[in-house]
Amino acid sequence: MKKSSFTWDDLFADTRAFNKLAHIAPAVIVRLMAPAIFSDFEQILPFVIRLTDAYLIIVSMAVFFSILKVGEYTLSQHPAFKDKPLTSYFQLIRILLYVVTIILVLSVILGKSPIYFLSAFGAMTAILLLVFKDTILGLVASVQMSSNDMVRVGDWVEMPKFNADGDVIDINLNTVKVQNWDKTITTIPTYYFITDSFKNWRGMQQSGGRRIKRAIFIDAHSVKLVDAEMREKLKKIQLISNYVKNRQKEIEEFNTQHNIDTSVLINGRQLTNLGVFRKYIESYLKSHPKIRQDMTLMVRQLASENKGIPMEIYCFTKTTAWVEYESIQSDIFDHLYSTATFFDIEIFQEPGGKDFSIAFDRNNVT
Repeated sequence: MKKSSFTWDDLFADTRAFNKLAHIAPAVIVRLMAPAIFSDFEQILPFVIRLTDAYLIIVSMAVFFSILKVGEYTLSQHPAFKDKPLTSYFQLIRILLYVVTIILVLSVILGKSPIYFLSAFGAMTAILLLVFKDTILGLVASVQMSSNDMVRVGDWVEMPKFNADGDVIDINLNTVKVQNWDKTITTIPTYYFITDSFKNWRGMQQSGGRRIKRAIFIDAHSVKLVDAEMREKLKKIQLISNYVKNRQKEIEEFNTQHNIDTSVLINGRQLTNLGVFRKYIESYLKSHPKIRQDMTLMVRQLASENKGIPMEIYCFTKTTAWVEYESIQSDIFDHLYSTATFFDIEIFQEPGGKDFSIAFDRNNVT
């Protein structure tokens, strides 16, 4: 089997199926020869026969469990079942078979009908429910997860309650194993995926675009109206050249119609360096080859706070791969931080030791 071209048959050797099957032959021989061997010991013969029958049941079930293991592996390799919680269902089958095996063995050894033991199990229902509580909850959760397609093997899930953030590598009857990005393994009870909230990133991966949602903070002291000198400088920036020209033309027409004195910049309508910078960011993202244009793309100004004026970039990359996504995002913000000075805009940051040193030196000079 190891030398054959098939891989599924190797599992018969790995699960020692034929080693278990080999135990049937001597048991059958003992069962057939027992009446002759123990013909002079009629009191022992029934006991030997019962033990042999029980042994045959146990060995047969062990062989069947090996076949189930092969079936589970074979189905898990099929594309149609790749992301299904097959382990949960096979575990349930094994648990039921264990119960059936115990009932049959006891029935053979004690000479009672299996129905007798089933009725006894019925009386022990409350105890069984308590002992198998997690298993029952896990079974219900597995069925709901599968039917509602909530979690699959390979999904990126995030569950802060358990500090889990990574790929699902296994789903079984009792637990879901998540391999975090630091390669640690978090084991979560299956039913918590029904009772608690979690985030599944599968939708993002299937959409083909990953969201960038990050703000840069503008120093409010650097915001100002655009004068003629600065306007001419902004017209030379290729991405917003037409915008500045058309916008200025529209503003001049408005001011002329309303007889506004434009010798003072505050009168009438005027461009602001922050507004032009916002338009530049938008144009830059629309021309970026790695940003999706068919998804939401916008640059918005959020409510100002003690860290300055937040200018949020909201768009989607053309890739969902983590490393590529971070590279694209970093390149965009590298560019924006370095171009802010062209608009006489300063990026806000908390003052550090160097800032205090400069202020102290200036005061000394004064």
